[in-house]
Amino acid sequence: MTKTFKGLYKISRPLSTLTGVLAVILGGYVAGTGAWDKIALAALATLLVSAAANAWNDYRDIDIDRINQPQRPLPSGMVSPRAVLIFSVVLAVLSVILAALISPTALLIAVASNVLLYIYSVWLKSTVLLGNATVALISAMSPVFGGVAAGNVRPSLWLGAIIFVGILGREVLKTLADYDGDQAHHVRTISTAIGPRAARTIFFFLLGATAIIMLAPYLVGHYHAVYAWIVALGVFPVAIYVIIRVTRERTGPQLERLSQLLKYDFLIWFIAVLLGAAV
Repeated sequence: MTKTFKGLYKISRPLSTLTGVLAVILGGYVAGTGAWDKIALAALATLLVSAAANAWNDYRDIDIDRINQPQRPLPSGMVSPRAVLIFSVVLAVLSVILAALISPTALLIAVASNVLLYIYSVWLKSTVLLGNATVALISAMSPVFGGVAAGNVRPSLWLGAIIFVGILGREVLKTLADYDGDQAHHVRTISTAIGPRAARTIFFFLLGATAIIMLAPYLVGHYHAVYAWIVALGVFPVAIYVIIRVTRERTGPQLERLSQLLKYDFLIWFIAVLLGAAV
């Protein structure tokens, strides 16, 4: 039983869910209404949605993960497929119940996010770029969800736009990391469809677009100078490092580590927003 719980915990990928939770809190924070009770409910609902989606994705991808990520709980035998499926459904239902306590709009977002994430694993993941765009869209909805919960969605729209482009770039990078397994199982992704070299070019373009959009809130006067300084000195150097390494590294584990590094880079950006919006 302890082994199963440990496997389910790993499958939920707490660090991955934490990013979405922080984005919700950030969206609620920039709303400026102080409705932290509803923002907390939205954050918890987002954690459950993300964990449910991670479990469902691993359940669907067990054969591919035996090649790409054999150490994960399902392919390694740490937890059974049935336990993962039940875990995913229970978390999804709980997330919808929590969202219903916030507002009808929040409920709609939670239901749509769950449905899209489940559809993504079944159909959209094997499409060229459409599946990646779906993940990016749902990620972008996190700060918007926080703004909806707080009762003032407009300030969170900037955050959603930045996250959408940034996550879309990271999704392309993840297709590069999963290229061998996807190719072996005839999974259509941007990397298997147009080749790794062209996919890298698209990744570089999206990362550059993220940098431009990321500076936009400061340039139009929404955030203070400290935001631009943190982005320039904290976020951009990591992104440049990733670009350099992607041009040199080819193996799945190497590219997966770079993908994780971009996730942590977003945490630095979160700090920039917190300080830039507060000063």
